[in-house]
Amino acid sequence: MRRLILTLALVLGFAVAAEAQNYAVVNSEKIFKSIESYNAAISELDKLANDYQKQVDEKFEQVENLYNAYMERRDQLNAASQQANEERILKLEQEATEFQESIFGTDGELMKKRLEMIQPIQKKVFDTIESYAKQKGYDMIIDVSQNATMLYYSSKADHTEAIIALLKK
Repeated sequence: MRRLILTLALVLGFAVAAEAQNYAVVNSEKIFKSIESYNAAISELDKLANDYQKQVDEKFEQVENLYNAYMERRDQLNAASQQANEERILKLEQEATEFQESIFGTDGELMKKRLEMIQPIQKKVFDTIESYAKQKGYDMIIDVSQNATMLYYSSKADHTEAIIALLKK
């Protein structure tokens, strides 16, 4: 009997504690897509990535053409010429790979440009969400945009539109 009362008290205590948590839900993807400067930055970054990809493809195409030309005349070359051609092809391939990494790598030009263009917008959105949470007294804001573990939330808890409205002021 004593154990049942203790268990019941614990369950009731957890339920009260869980109910006391004040939270809101937002869809950050929807918020970002509502910001014109974000959409323009994404479009510009996509165009830049396509332009860079063309440059990378051209470099690798040069390597492939050089390799194919070498393979066609390889049997006609002496060992020293074969070695020199192979080294030249490998060097060009390495340069193409390094160029690709300098553009698309984690410290590459595209990532730097992305940080330069997107980070200020992200900061503004996150600062607005934090300000909104403090103003409304929320303990927690949960992002549901790409969360595969979010199984259900009430539309009453979704404050995405309020955040979008604040950002547009």
